[in-house]
Amino acid sequence: MSDAAYSTGTWESSDGLTLHYRDYPGRADRPAILCIPGLTRNARDFEPLAETFAGEWRVVCADLRGRGQSDYAKDPASYTPAHYIEDVTALIEQANLGEVVAVGTSLGGIITMLLAQARVKFAGAVINDIGPVIEEDGMARIRDYVGQGRSYPTWMHAAWATRDGASHIYPGFDIEDWLRYTKRLMCVSGNGRIAYDYDMKIALPFAQPGGGLGMDLWPALKSLQGLPLLALRGELSDLLSDATFRRMGEEVKGMELVTVPGVGHAPTLEEPAALEAIARLLAKVAQA
Repeated sequence: MSDAAYSTGTWESSDGLTLHYRDYPGRADRPAILCIPGLTRNARDFEPLAETFAGEWRVVCADLRGRGQSDYAKDPASYTPAHYIEDVTALIEQANLGEVVAVGTSLGGIITMLLAQARVKFAGAVINDIGPVIEEDGMARIRDYVGQGRSYPTWMHAAWATRDGASHIYPGFDIEDWLRYTKRLMCVSGNGRIAYDYDMKIALPFAQPGGGLGMDLWPALKSLQGLPLLALRGELSDLLSDATFRRMGEEVKGMELVTVPGVGHAPTLEEPAALEAIARLLAKVAQA
């Protein structure tokens, strides 16, 4: 678990859900960093980032609906980007965040792009291992595991299972790394077993062709033009190709592209290359 101190907060969705976020304190004269996690992930994913930057920067980490401590949706059909955009917009408004530096991993990166297209104002943005073209091999891999309600008797059993399924993504991890990673992904369930910390029904809209997106994301990416911008790609990523990554830099002038060596989808943001790149991005924001 994180050593950085944080408080917890909640906000309300338009359909009556109570949603949760972590709030790490930081300087009031700087924009908050708003962290938006991936499809099956939660606020705990951003512990390494918060440990690095909290204090100098306020860091707010959201649990999207159906994840972590946020309510599960009454209607699984609401597990779509349109609802996530509405929810995150409500968080920015209800928590009085103003302009934020968005850090979006995977689905969170898609949400960031679409928020910019919806004219939510950012002070900067980090897009972590996602782009306007999503590789089908990566989508197929995710469809294979999302919504599978597996559980384990101990944390070590869960860590071994996570390693067995994802060793190609993080080939440099040792068992302590896998245990730390698994504790961000899973939780102790009501029956005492270790289980994934999300509503299995998030898989229902995602199983549709295109993962429920059905839109051209290039205009959304270009909506970020003019901001301090960083795009990260895991060197081994199966969701974001190197060709798409390079085109992102061509389409959006001024966006820094950083390949995080030795990892797949997605960088955990504890890698030195990722943290150093985020520090450069934040320095640009601070000077703006």
